[in-house]
Amino acid sequence: MKKVFYICLSLSLINTLHAQTVVKYDSVLAQKTGADEYGMKPYVLAFLKKGPVNITDKAKANELLVGHLKNIGRLAEEGKMVLAGPMMDDTGLEGIFIFNVKTVTEAEVLSQSDPAVKAGLFAMEYHPWYATAALMEVVRIHKTLERKKPF
Repeated sequence: MKKVFYICLSLSLINTLHAQTVVKYDSVLAQKTGADEYGMKPYVLAFLKKGPVNITDKAKANELLVGHLKNIGRLAEEGKMVLAGPMMDDTGLEGIFIFNVKTVTEAEVLSQSDPAVKAGLFAMEYHPWYATAALMEVVRIHKTLERKKPF
């Protein structure tokens, strides 16, 4: 009888612990992030590559890079860019962008607001992408971690 009691107690504790770790569906957050019934949504993933133009003037290249970073910040503030970052190796692939848009055409239009892309310093390769809608919260969370602005 003691054995049955301990088994029931153990199962009860496991069930209680499991119930405490289960996250409830948040319909408000799902709507805010544009989540579908699976918690996912469409984006456009873009690979930032070395462009066809080699800018040897360091001041001009720096000006374009500062404009590039400011453009990323602006797009993030507008909710059009959910993630961006540089690659940390030297392969010709410079970075990635995840645009909060449904079509490649929309992402192409947004990319033309980047002075480094316009100047040919960078080129973009676009792919429709389906991923978690939780990415929509990355910019908000990042602001709580950032002590210093990159520009």
